[in-house]
Amino acid sequence: MGRLPWLRRGVSTLALTVVLVVPATATAAGSVPGTPGSAGLGDRLFPTLGNGGYDVRHYHLALRYATSDPAQSIDGTVTITARATQSLSSFNLDWAGDAVGAVEVDGRPATFSQQDEDLVITPARTLRDGRRFVVEVSHFTATPTVVDPDDDTTTAFFVSPDGSATALQPAYAHRVFPSNDHPRDKASSSFAIDVPEGTTAVANGVLAGTSTRNGRTVWRYRQRQPMATELTQLAVGDFEVTRRGEADGVPLRDVTPRRPSVELLPDLALAAGHMAWLQDRVGRYPFDLYGSLVVDAPVGFALETQTLSFYDTAWFDEPQGVWEPTMVHELAHQWFGDSVSPWEWSDLWLNEGHATWYEVFYAEEKGQLAEDTGGYATVEELMRRVYALGDQWRAEFGPVARQASAELETFFSPNVYFGGALALYALRQKVGDDAFDAIERAWVSRYEGESASTDDFIALASEVAGEDLTAFLGRWVYGTETPPMPGHPDWTVEPVPAPV
Repeated sequence: MGRLPWLRRGVSTLALTVVLVVPATATAAGSVPGTPGSAGLGDRLFPTLGNGGYDVRHYHLALRYATSDPAQSIDGTVTITARATQSLSSFNLDWAGDAVGAVEVDGRPATFSQQDEDLVITPARTLRDGRRFVVEVSHFTATPTVVDPDDDTTTAFFVSPDGSATALQPAYAHRVFPSNDHPRDKASSSFAIDVPEGTTAVANGVLAGTSTRNGRTVWRYRQRQPMATELTQLAVGDFEVTRRGEADGVPLRDVTPRRPSVELLPDLALAAGHMAWLQDRVGRYPFDLYGSLVVDAPVGFALETQTLSFYDTAWFDEPQGVWEPTMVHELAHQWFGDSVSPWEWSDLWLNEGHATWYEVFYAEEKGQLAEDTGGYATVEELMRRVYALGDQWRAEFGPVARQASAELETFFSPNVYFGGALALYALRQKVGDDAFDAIERAWVSRYEGESASTDDFIALASEVAGEDLTAFLGRWVYGTETPPMPGHPDWTVEPVPAPV
């Protein structure tokens, strides 16, 4: 995610293709013992998010927008191809939308019930461990909301003067479509979005084609690389799509409200240079295309929706030294957070610490860092100030990789962003520039398209650096006290204020 309100306006707290599969061979109920899949994956911060007992391989979303009214509900059918990881008598999908019409499993009607934010599905036959199966949830409905700055759920699926769009991080995809809504279970996706002729529909991935008949157009998209549900983007309305050719080998497209496109497009064009800058440092871009989506709604943040970074128009009212480093931040997320997703949400620092790392180094190189961070002219000066606040932030928000709670102010705290970048700074101080660069490239290469944990990062860093970094990095990301900074014995940590 881009910076939250505590970093808005330059103020720093530092000062379609459906996958064809053979349906599962289902055994007669009772012939093979089946058990229910778990309701939740046991995430430390979001224990009921996601579901156990199966692995999603592909989502196909068919959505109908009946009119051009931005506030309209959608009517959808999601077809989910999955593999059972146990013999399943029943299983859950995350779902908190309006309603569901019917459910089928392998073409047979299945019974279902709503329990809290789960759709509990009982197939006609037990699903055997290891076999693929297909779930179709038809005629589900979801309704966009008007953004309320005091209610973060209203930005999940929201209206603007131009249409509707989604911003689903961290746990809101299942408010829009039934899914296994946790980044540990990634899958390829395809979309067929049926809208009135003349309306633009945009989703993640490559446009696979459009067809128009009887006054309606179906837009088809294919996201062939695995994607976490929270990174899904569905933008429909009076949007203009600008295709820019290739930048450093990557096709670029931007999506903007038709009204202010003239003002926005020159700013968004800078992504071509950002792509070259990041590929030079991190390696090959992991997806088929990239671009930006801008919406005219007061969402208050930017977000790394896969292949199509998301901003509101207010970002571009800021000085360039604020919005341009933010664009680099969101592009960096395509590697760190999108291609390599967190195993659980405590691992968020692997997303945000890395994106902040490349943001501040780009800003320093371009002379934008002081504007971006509220006055720090160099990354070293910035890191020294972050270091000084380390114990205070750990006390208030929890360690870098152990947030104290799932409340958004704590979950997306400065300790995850800048404290995460500080842990990377410490690692580079410890192993040297060359080894650090090799770790970064190895991380996004080895775990491309997968979900990986903080412990995975520590193990990989140790392997690449040729030394055991378990204790060193463990103190930086799990410790309640800020460790000494290698190479900077003069850096000091400010004491935690006594409780009032």
